[in-house]
Amino acid sequence: MASQIHESDIGTKLVITVKDNGSVVDISSASSLTIFIKKPNGTILTRTGTLETDGTDGKMYYIVVAGDLDAAGVYKIQGRVVLTSGTFSTSTANFKVHCNL
Repeated sequence: MASQIHESDIGTKLVITVKDNGSVVDISSASSLTIFIKKPNGTILTRTGTLETDGTDGKMYYIVVAGDLDAAGVYKIQGRVVLTSGTFSTSTANFKVHCNL
């Protein structure tokens, strides 16, 4: 398994942990899990998230498909969950996609 993410990688699992004030949020009852990926050119991808386990750990993921990581550079990622108490977005995080030879 690669330790870095590279341009045109397919099958990379991107995991987000939903937290509120540093505490993990139980997302097991979420009616919607969404992951947004902002490419270096500004394009924003909207992808459906999947629970990593049963949701009590606050983790959701998305597995990258062809075309998602089509350029090297810094990407941003953010999650959004819809719970009975409201719709909540996570903080954004950056990840680097390295170029190939």
